[in-house]
Amino acid sequence: MHNFKELKVWQLSIAFSKFVFEIIKDFPSEHKFGIADQLFRCSVSIPSNIAEGCGRKSDKEFSQFVSISLGSAFEIETQIIIAKEVKLITEEQFNNLSHKILEIQKMLHGLLKNLNNRK
Repeated sequence: MHNFKELKVWQLSIAFSKFVFEIIKDFPSEHKFGIADQLFRCSVSIPSNIAEGCGRKSDKEFSQFVSISLGSAFEIETQIIIAKEVKLITEEQFNNLSHKILEIQKMLHGLLKNLNNRK
């Protein structure tokens, strides 16, 4: 078992979820239950799966949850692109979100690689 609160990738993904929440709360009401909801659920999925994986008994199980987190990180990257294309977020917001999610993706990939090497 690992302490998820000590993992930098978990800490960054919590901050990312908060950043996503701040951006989507300004979305027009017609998008609150569409892309806004999907963006938020996906952003919350990243740290949630890291935490759940930390509670598992083996690195193999943990790596499965890190893999799910990585999938959510790629999913949200696509949603960010769509949000920019339909003008729900500004170019600056897009760049900030893209930079943050790329950093999280790299860290998740590194964690996954580390876990898989320990098997």
